Amino acid sequence: MNTDKPAETQDADLVVENPWRFLRKFTTARIGLGRAGVSQPTKHHLDFQLAHARAKDAVHSELNIEKLQQDLKNNGYQSSLLKSQAGERPVYLQRPDLGRKLDQQSERKLAALRADNDKSCDVAFIIADGLSAMAVQRHAVPFLNAIIPRLKRDNWRLAPLTLVQQGRVAISDHIGVLLNARQAVILIGERPGLSSPDSLGIYLTYDPQIGKTDADRNCISNVRQEGLSYESAAHKLFYLISEARRRKLSGVHLKDEAGMMENLTAEKTTYASNFLIDQES
Repeated sequence: MNTDKPAETQDADLVVENPWRFLRKFTTARIGLGRAGVSQPTKHHLDFQLAHARAKDAVHSELNIEKLQQDLKNNGYQSSLLKSQAGERPVYLQRPDLGRKLDQQSERKLAALRADNDKSCDVAFIIADGLSAMAVQRHAVPFLNAIIPRLKRDNWRLAPLTLVQQGRVAISDHIGVLLNARQAVILIGERPGLSSPDSLGIYLTYDPQIGKTDADRNCISNVRQEGLSYESAAHKLFYLISEARRRKLSGVHLKDEAGMMENLTAEKTTYASNFLIDQES
């Protein structure tokens, strides 16, 4: 080895590039990384460790309730704060069942809300921290801004917005029942991946009832800057809740046939036909 070369140049000399590395411009997945001997190059190994640390932080981090409620208020949304029976974050992570039920104080709060508004509503929107408070903190308000105006233009009757600490997906059934909602939509932080610690999930349930399973829900996943855009997710959700209302069902019997958004960027459609063949020279 020529020791007169800078350290970074010496390291580069040891890396065998992977011929599939051009695919990295289309995805954040760890593909085409090359190798140094029989191992990953140091740079990619360190990137992996950083991504793993970020994923762990996302799971254990607490939602900044005050900031989120202020962000909601600044955008014209009043929210009621609820809590699951899990209480604290360690309990929430170890007892998923407790994250699916409201505590008694929250039940009483929803009963008062329903007393003030005894008519049934079309949709109840719920925000829950889930397994990534970061996702909810970043994406819940922008997504609501994409979907709520569209619903109001079509005269959908919305239940009071609720915000749940230590909540799981199924807690939307409990809230939907207490608010007398025909459909429940929960925005929740998804389990972090090694390239997506801030992915927001959206789950729809028609006729929410305690005891319903994931087979009764529709999921829109990976809502974030590097994934599904707010407008695309709103487009899909509007289609699904409209079809759910018309057909009176959700889940495995309701398919997403909303189609692709027409405003996809040229960058996303380059190689859409056959990216394995149409490689750059």
